[in-house]
Amino acid sequence: MRELRKPYFETGVKCYLYGEKEMEFARKCEAVAVKYDIDVLFISSFMNMKDIARECPHLFVIAQAVDNWGPGRGMGKIIPEALKEAGAWGACINHCERPMALTDIKGTIDKLRACGLKSFVCADSTDEAMAIANLHPDIMNPEPSELIGSGQAPDMAYVTKTVKAVNAIDPSIITEIAAGISTAQDVYDFIMAGSDAAGAASGIIKSDHPDELLDEMVAAVRRAKDDLEKK
Repeated sequence: MRELRKPYFETGVKCYLYGEKEMEFARKCEAVAVKYDIDVLFISSFMNMKDIARECPHLFVIAQAVDNWGPGRGMGKIIPEALKEAGAWGACINHCERPMALTDIKGTIDKLRACGLKSFVCADSTDEAMAIANLHPDIMNPEPSELIGSGQAPDMAYVTKTVKAVNAIDPSIITEIAAGISTAQDVYDFIMAGSDAAGAASGIIKSDHPDELLDEMVAAVRRAKDDLEKK
């Protein structure tokens, strides 16, 4: 399995784009990943996942959701084994629009790991992030739910506090804070404040110039990476 290089950029389409428009966006993400030599985590729809994984080899493709379930009965369930067959690198767990109980989060992390897939787990506060950190996910995304899609990013005190809290429990967890990011400067500032990554979905897709903003945001990750390496 490929290892994600830090800092990286994360984006996806949620339900804003689908079909060929999602494919076009994924190809643009692939292009900027190559242009800036920055890893891009792409949260894909289920319908296009296999094609994106095949056409965009530089993207780390993860599913929007997965269930604490395995092969067998379970109409409508999303199982890790099927995601792996579709080319996924991992899956998102416990997004505020698809919350899970802690017991299911734990079970899903374990099932993904057993399949050789990575867990990308969301939390809506520092306290929830600390609780989930004890379950040892691969990536933690502790973003305040009220800021998702709002265009208002968390303050840097929240970023620093939450990253330190997660790292104190398990320093191997990759910690990304991405809610409300709408500018390239936000991306740079979050990474310089300690986040291992930054990203945006609606902030890019709903902007007046999405292609340019995508390029600027990935360029900001490159700039932050270079500045961190100088320290």
